Amino acid sequence: MEFLLSDVHDDLGSTVDALLTKADVASRARAWADGNRQPATEVFATLAETGISGLLIDESSGGSSAGAIEMAVAMEQIGRHALPGPVIETIAVLPVLFHTANITGERLSALAEGTIATCAIPPVAPLAPVADVAYLVRDGVLSTATVGEPVATVDPTRMVAELTPGEVLAEGVSVDDAIDIGTLAAAAQLLGMADAMLRLAADYAQARKQFGRPIGSFQAVKHHLADVAIAVEMARPLVHAAALGIDGLAPEDTDIRRDVAAAKVAAGDAAHLASRRALQVLGAIGYTTEHDLSLYLTKTRALLTAWGTPAALRQRVLESL
Repeated sequence: MEFLLSDVHDDLGSTVDALLTKADVASRARAWADGNRQPATEVFATLAETGISGLLIDESSGGSSAGAIEMAVAMEQIGRHALPGPVIETIAVLPVLFHTANITGERLSALAEGTIATCAIPPVAPLAPVADVAYLVRDGVLSTATVGEPVATVDPTRMVAELTPGEVLAEGVSVDDAIDIGTLAAAAQLLGMADAMLRLAADYAQARKQFGRPIGSFQAVKHHLADVAIAVEMARPLVHAAALGIDGLAPEDTDIRRDVAAAKVAAGDAAHLASRRALQVLGAIGYTTEHDLSLYLTKTRALLTAWGTPAALRQRVLESL
């Protein structure tokens, strides 16, 4: 079982990172939070052009027939840049859900072409991020849906709402695979966000001086950042192992649902620790909406409970032992 990424995976991550760095995602996230989705929509379109939106979609429907490991690599970079909107639902959950429900054709091709869509699967995901196209799975019935008024959320770049069911598309749909891939995608995003917050704090610690010295030279600050670096590096192999399991590359007796749960718990813990330590290092400036750290603070809080709460996932791991 391999835990290290290949050169192909490294190239994929570098491509997504370069694309999002050039796009200045932070400014587009702020526009999304203010109600202007167009700037971020352009980024989704660019991701589709490079094949990221279709990683989990068959070639016959316009995708690339890649797997969960490639999705996780791309999602980590997307988390590192705090892309707004229903990223998990569009790129990970809906392709798997459609495959499970034997839905092909225009709906699947639209996702590969960059349509931004959302999905709710109660009770694990009772609300869905706001998007133009929506789907709902309730009691095994997959249907189109209408997005209601947004409800209060801690992350304005990922506003959520209740969905009202519409046309029935399939019945007797199993949601376990869609929930697992959504949980893995959230874990990968949290991993990228943790690494981004670590970098923000480290850069500030090298630039900010007190008593004539960079604050990063003080042991207390060093230990804070080292704790985050260790948490990130401990979580990354768990995310990769869970992805390998979903792709069918783990040993036969592997409990894949347990591994997915463990991956999100570890990545969530790393992101939460990174958010607290980065805020301690930056001080009050980290609270301000003008600083990019604020984008990660709110998104971390929101994703910690998306696609499985920490308590529920820990319970799943405990029951598997």
